Amino acid sequence: MLDLKSKLVLKILQKECKTSGYKVVDKADIIAALPSKFRMEEDGLDHIITFLERSECIHVKYDDERVYCLCMLPLGNQLAEKEKEEKKERRKPSLLIFLLFLAALLGSFAGGVLSQLIKF
Repeated sequence: MLDLKSKLVLKILQKECKTSGYKVVDKADIIAALPSKFRMEEDGLDHIITFLERSECIHVKYDDERVYCLCMLPLGNQLAEKEKEEKKERRKPSLLIFLLFLAALLGSFAGGVLSQLIKF
């Protein structure tokens, strides 16, 4: 299971490596793409990249002081796609709750109108 920072880095790498080949990615670009509250030093990024490689999510061909040459592996793509699907599923209940609230609101309004009509 990946932690939040690893998931964020994996999403960024998936966006960078859209093609199936190796891609040279700058470390500073990855760090800059992270949300401000999850920013980290290059050492932290190195640890996450190593973890993702050991988890067989990515394959690193080489890394220098400033860049990585890497590609996404099928497991990494699956995890990133799974995260997108989970996000979509989380939105559905909120839409359902909103529609139920709206139906209850309209039902109470109709009940109030009917009670006023019956009084007269």
